[in-house]
Amino acid sequence: QVQLVESGGGLVQPGGSLRLSCAASGFSLERYAVGWFRQAPGKEREGVSCIRGSEQTTYYTHSAKGRFSVSRDYAKNTVYLQMNSLKPEDTAAYYCAITTPDYYCSASVSLSGYRYWGQGTQVTVSS
Repeated sequence: QVQLVESGGGLVQPGGSLRLSCAASGFSLERYAVGWFRQAPGKEREGVSCIRGSEQTTYYTHSAKGRFSVSRDYAKNTVYLQMNSLKPEDTAAYYCAITTPDYYCSASVSLSGYRYWGQGTQVTVSS
């Protein structure tokens, strides 16, 4: 059974950091590009970052660039999103999703092509 489970969300003060995890079970993440997306209340889901499965090229949206970093741990079958210098506007439910082939993971970090989604983890940035 294909399953993606996000974890690592929580409440953090502005300027703080969190590391989100996207753990896969029932299949290997190695063959897939993995995207991170977020959805704030009353807003549409939007892309944050993605990492390709083959060459591990990474992409970030403008809001994430320079502050967030996506990486893989093949041994743990997990993809991470390290988020630094968090801002109140980063508050949202964060989701990971997988796609293949790799070209769906591109500079636009579009939701298009992503087939399986996790249940999400809440990130709240507030003082």
